[in-house]
Amino acid sequence: MKTIVAKALFHSHSYSEYRKLVSDLLFDGKSTGNEQSENLTQYSSLNETRMDRLDKTMRISDENILKIKNLKREYVWLVISEGWCGDAAQIMPVFNQMTIASEYKIEMKVVLRDENEELMELFLTNKKKAIPKLIIIDRETGSVLGSWGPRPKGATDLINDYKKKFGVIDEKVKTELQLWYLKDKGLSTQQEIIDVMQNL
Repeated sequence: MKTIVAKALFHSHSYSEYRKLVSDLLFDGKSTGNEQSENLTQYSSLNETRMDRLDKTMRISDENILKIKNLKREYVWLVISEGWCGDAAQIMPVFNQMTIASEYKIEMKVVLRDENEELMELFLTNKKKAIPKLIIIDRETGSVLGSWGPRPKGATDLINDYKKKFGVIDEKVKTELQLWYLKDKGLSTQQEIIDVMQNL
């Protein structure tokens, strides 16, 4: 596992590099990932707007900033993502603000799912390549300490309940999910990740 993680880190992007990569591809009418389609490009474009907004408005609560600053060790957060992923667009700006609040205790690195098959296989959710996936690494030893993702519990419950009721994940529930994120303001994500970090 350590070798696969180290290899992924070697080819990773900072958050701003990731944002630029997605933007540059969109400029050429493409999305990240192996599969290219009009739908995925549209999702990427929509996500670009969401992330621009969240980067400007996302706030970490004072209580959570204090908890992050009080972490005892230094970490690397390796995030598996893709530009077309709606959950990633809502969650990654939260990760980014948390790393900024950590005052260099946490560094975030991003890799694309389709370019990191081996890594993704190690962090499946119910045997699926669900993203975003946060992998928590001890900066000193390079050891993987834990992981989180692809979405907070409230969002997961919303999707699971809808799928149970209607048997599909369609545009209606995707819209409901985005509204859930809008109302939640990143608080569930902050809380769940801080719980994971404090329990390492």
